[in-house]
Amino acid sequence: MSEIERESMEFDVVIVGAGPAGLAAAIRLKQVNPELSVVVLEKGAEVGAHILSGAVVDPIGIDRLLPDWRSEADHPFKTPVTDDHFLILGPAGSVRLPNILMPPLMNNHGNYIVSLGNVCRWLAGHAEALGVEIYPGFAAAEVLYDDSGSVIGVATGDMGIERDGTKGPNYAPGMALLGKYVLIGEGVRGSLAKQLIQKFGLGEGREPQKYGIGLKELWQVKPEHHKPGLVQHSFGWPLGGATGGGSFLYHLEDTQVAVGFVVHLNYKNPYLAPFEEFQRFKTHPSIAGTFEGAKRLSYGARAITEGGFQSVPKLSFPGGALIGCSAGLVNVPRIKGSHNAVLSGMMAAEHVAQAIAAGRSHDELTAYENAWRASDIGKDLKRVRNVKPLWSKFGLWLGVGLGGLDMWLNTLFGFSPFGTMKHGKTDAAALEPASKHKKIDYPKPDGVLTFDRLSSVFLSNTNHEEDQPIHLQVNDMELQKRSEHDVYAGPSSRYCPAGVYEWVDADGNAAADRMGIDVKFVINAQNCVHCKTCDIKDPNQNINWVPPQGGEGPVYPNM
Repeated sequence: MSEIERESMEFDVVIVGAGPAGLAAAIRLKQVNPELSVVVLEKGAEVGAHILSGAVVDPIGIDRLLPDWRSEADHPFKTPVTDDHFLILGPAGSVRLPNILMPPLMNNHGNYIVSLGNVCRWLAGHAEALGVEIYPGFAAAEVLYDDSGSVIGVATGDMGIERDGTKGPNYAPGMALLGKYVLIGEGVRGSLAKQLIQKFGLGEGREPQKYGIGLKELWQVKPEHHKPGLVQHSFGWPLGGATGGGSFLYHLEDTQVAVGFVVHLNYKNPYLAPFEEFQRFKTHPSIAGTFEGAKRLSYGARAITEGGFQSVPKLSFPGGALIGCSAGLVNVPRIKGSHNAVLSGMMAAEHVAQAIAAGRSHDELTAYENAWRASDIGKDLKRVRNVKPLWSKFGLWLGVGLGGLDMWLNTLFGFSPFGTMKHGKTDAAALEPASKHKKIDYPKPDGVLTFDRLSSVFLSNTNHEEDQPIHLQVNDMELQKRSEHDVYAGPSSRYCPAGVYEWVDADGNAAADRMGIDVKFVINAQNCVHCKTCDIKDPNQNINWVPPQGGEGPVYPNM
């Protein structure tokens, strides 16, 4: 078979990722200069297909991007927040914290409960109306460089590659999309951002990035259990005092309730299973009543950046910049990142447009890197910079109390007695050998309120073509057996929220924690919901997540 040459297309700006940051950047570029040619690549089958968030949105970014959005009949911000509840959960009861104790920045009034996927679909309509080209179903798989090492574009992945790496009958090479500048808005732990951070040393002088795993379900509840506009955050049970995390219930329109659970990925116990902790959380007496007689509609999971101010890498590199969650701009205590994603996309777009107007291309946008800390993004993140490290250092009760005090001092006086704290270890290095911990006995799901992984993945509409190379790459399979299984008791079978990884014996039975027997590592890549947790939490950093063929993965309808 003759070699098929890769086609190329040229644009002024190439944007990877049709999330809030990428779409905001595209819209802002066309607002500043309608003559610019702008393309957005999206690996999901449609815009919004891979978007998962709580989400309570602070509209500061949307207000600046589209000042007249409230006059639109079809905007997705249907449910304003009407009530804020903060609960501490114990095994059998809960205590509600008085709102007056909470720092003002934790107040959600003026914010909106939304489906962030639908927000992105709406933003995509605005972008296309301005002339932005959006290509869903095309995964950016490779960064392209010129002879000087500057980024000049990206290439989409080849299609029709067989499981053994050979070209199948439907093979089609990827396409090169070239631009004067490339903006990377892939979301958390994106494969291209990871490469760029390493190649250009963007993480040097910064604290390591920290992460959480967020799991979410969307339910249709009985009208008598529905309280439109209610935002309820909680922490405590079922997680112990040494494991960070929290949970939420958001009451949207149409008798829908989003329930979510976040586990900080710096946990130590390899027997901990975030998915099972989430299911257990729903059985709490203060939570379960909401879902009596309800129907579960959707499920999904994704990683969340939690490092904050001190973990944001250098955002500019020769030929482009990082934006949104690729830059790690989530405000951890607020559990919000979309507002900063929009603001970062707009800021990067303005610097790109200015550079192109000056006749520049493929150089470094140093002004963008220098500007973000003094902007509303930097101010938002700096005030909460110590909340995560205080929680990690002192545990739930003392850590949360000190974090609240620190936020109050930052709000009232603009300073912190703690300075800027360090995070220390990576989340992978935080995991301890199984010999230091006891197994956790999780209850079996009842199929009514609590569920197993596979029935949950079914609700995520996840699909991957099976006859393609596995997109979850294990660098050293012998190391995986010697360490991940024999030392850490196979935590991949527990931290993965989609049942991708299994350790099985010769008879195919689960054997993640059965030492001294011959076991095999099974990767069910077709289940992957692209959360990237394995790429983050594997204790040896031995698993590398790369995009599968474009368009594959989950298809979240209203998440």
